Amino acid sequence: MSAVLDDGRRAWQAADLDRAVDDAAALLRATGTRVLATLLDNGAAFVALDEAAQRAGIVHVPLPLFFSLAQVAHALQAAGVDTLVAATPIAARWPALRWSNALAAGDPVAIARLPAQPVSLPPGTAKVTFTSGSTGEPKGVCLSTEAMQRVARGLVEAMAPLGIARHLNALPFAVLLENIAGLMAPRLHGTTVLTRPLATLGVAGSSGFDAVRFDAAVRELAPHSLILLPQMLRAWCAHLQRSGSRAPASLKCVAVGGAAVGAPLVRAAQALGVPVGEGYGLSEGASVQTLNLPGAERAGSAGRVLPHARLRVAPDGELLIAGSLFSGYLGDPTPVPEWWPTGDLGRIDDDGFVHVMGRKKHLLITAFGRNVSPEWVEAALRSQPALLHAVVFGDGQASLSAVLWPVQPAIDERTLQAAVDAANASLPDYARIAAWVRGRAAFDASTGMATANGRPRRAAILNAHADALGRVSTDLA
Repeated sequence: MSAVLDDGRRAWQAADLDRAVDDAAALLRATGTRVLATLLDNGAAFVALDEAAQRAGIVHVPLPLFFSLAQVAHALQAAGVDTLVAATPIAARWPALRWSNALAAGDPVAIARLPAQPVSLPPGTAKVTFTSGSTGEPKGVCLSTEAMQRVARGLVEAMAPLGIARHLNALPFAVLLENIAGLMAPRLHGTTVLTRPLATLGVAGSSGFDAVRFDAAVRELAPHSLILLPQMLRAWCAHLQRSGSRAPASLKCVAVGGAAVGAPLVRAAQALGVPVGEGYGLSEGASVQTLNLPGAERAGSAGRVLPHARLRVAPDGELLIAGSLFSGYLGDPTPVPEWWPTGDLGRIDDDGFVHVMGRKKHLLITAFGRNVSPEWVEAALRSQPALLHAVVFGDGQASLSAVLWPVQPAIDERTLQAAVDAANASLPDYARIAAWVRGRAAFDASTGMATANGRPRRAAILNAHADALGRVSTDLA
């Protein structure tokens, strides 16, 4: 009988993991926990506590390890967390708390009770996931078990023909996409979940990624499926090209989400043997809503709508979703409508493939009155091998400009200009980059140029480069 979970130290059979979940649920009940927060790396302890919270009717608040101390403090207070479970080394970051030691699925953890004030949560809340907004203060999205299970069932139904038996978790479990698509859905299907400390896969923090280490781990573990962020796929493909290698033959599906991927990167990855499929979703819809699947794919699109979801386009071009919606935001009693406005612009083609055109609030209107989504142009730029990040500006301007961050610091200006020229060749004249500057700092949370989950902070980037771009800086997000 195949293991249901393999954490590198133990291959867990279903009955053994079920006992570990029961033990974790008993531990949480004994502490009187109502709202649990976890600060844990990927591993059996997270899985046991996540499922134990659901079994015991306890709200779970998984927190990414890359959150700052201020972000963690905000999340704990906003969600009314009364119990915090952390990996023992992480607990040392809060020496003022009274920690006790315990085991979760055989892994040592530290537990602290918090003097939390009760918080009113939407009825049926089972999980609170925090997403980093443009200001850096996480926003709490409340999800019911029903909504999350609906997504998991939809994924199982859609992916059943692929015969996936081994899934490797390459994103943190605290990221909702991996939590549902990479844990709940595989557990429901009976797929073996391969979970390892993320550092052993070359993943560090919110944006650190060692493609060489990652490639070696994938070859060793031979998974059938993965979920990656676009920048991870881009770096991995660059490594495969440099080394003259192809992706491991074990892979049947590599889902990519979190930001636009772009048709050139999808095609380049597929040429290297990576069975990549771009998807689309948001936390308010309990993660993934659409996905390209082998045999039903279109490069440059976000795929077709999955069985659990519904999607339509509003008259102004905004994508609306239904079918697996969240229960509400923390601290906001506003009822959730039947159709949720995503804030994304898009279209659905005649074959049912969804095309996401960028954020509605980011739409640029040039001095010539042309509407341009910066994400569209940025995807074209990032499809070039030399570029890791690009942020485009030009609202009210005669032409567009960009701030670029190369894949490697040693890349020179001539190479960057060639990348811009190649991207421009794929764009209409009104959407081409007329001027660009090299970024003065990496686009990540540590520099303030991006949120903790990697989204660019456009105002901060413009303010930091306004002199070089010849533009007036702005404090608007």
